[in-house]
Amino acid sequence: MIDLSATDLNLLVAFEALYTEQSVTLAAQRIHVGQPAMSAALGRLRSLFADDLFVRVGREMKPTAKAEAIAPQVTAALNTIRSALAEPRSFDPASSQMVFTLATSDYFASLILPKLLEVLKEKAPHVDLRLITVEKESFVELLEQNVIDLALGTFANLPSHVLVENLLFERFLGVCRLNHPALKLDQLSLQDFVSFPHALFTLRRDAVGIVDQKLAEQGLQRRIALTVPYWFALPTAIAASDLLAAIPSCLEQHFIKYYPVKCFELPLALPTWSVAMAWSKLKDRDPANIWLRKIIQTISQDLDM
Repeated sequence: MIDLSATDLNLLVAFEALYTEQSVTLAAQRIHVGQPAMSAALGRLRSLFADDLFVRVGREMKPTAKAEAIAPQVTAALNTIRSALAEPRSFDPASSQMVFTLATSDYFASLILPKLLEVLKEKAPHVDLRLITVEKESFVELLEQNVIDLALGTFANLPSHVLVENLLFERFLGVCRLNHPALKLDQLSLQDFVSFPHALFTLRRDAVGIVDQKLAEQGLQRRIALTVPYWFALPTAIAASDLLAAIPSCLEQHFIKYYPVKCFELPLALPTWSVAMAWSKLKDRDPANIWLRKIIQTISQDLDM
């Protein structure tokens, strides 16, 4: 058996050229080497395969039976290598039947889905979507295992093989029911803010958020009467009670349009934060993943206007 580690695979390129051209001179021209170099390659090929491989008949170098036998395999092997070295095939959304899986919150999904589905209908009618909840403890592993294509949310302290791009910046607004007793002239005092019970969105199964941390810095505390793991569980609860809550500003228009609630500026200085898109470095140059990222980036830019 031939030891590949000790074999110059460029000899196979020379073999292919000789088989195609049946001339040392033309074969040398085909692969851009000198005729002496091609003659030397033929000598090494004969030694490697223990066969003359090409025999001069008149003005041509005719392949031997051995050369005829191995030619299809050599050509197939070289074509496989060429395919591996070629640029990846571009992604054709119009004909693709891919299934993209996104990990995201119900909040961000509600913002991008209408436009994303519209784009898919127009440009990628056979592409399907699968949405799952973004679990901050496990989504990195899901990216590594190709279970999900992208994660959308707020991330920190990610490993170097997970790439991140900020999509938009968010801030908190307050929300309460219409005619809430604490809301006066569309404003809420800090004292009233902490006097009424609150609802808190959390995926950590705790009852502490950024609002509580900022209140604690001022020696204040609020009562968390309700925690929910879904943003869209909040408006119905708010509308039917005196509960207050802090929500991302992008949800404001949806909440006030479909629920009897009102949004207000919080009487507390809170930092903004970024909603980001995360993906595995393993898929950074994948044409389909790149296409999806560009679509979501464009949609997010419209949301941030």
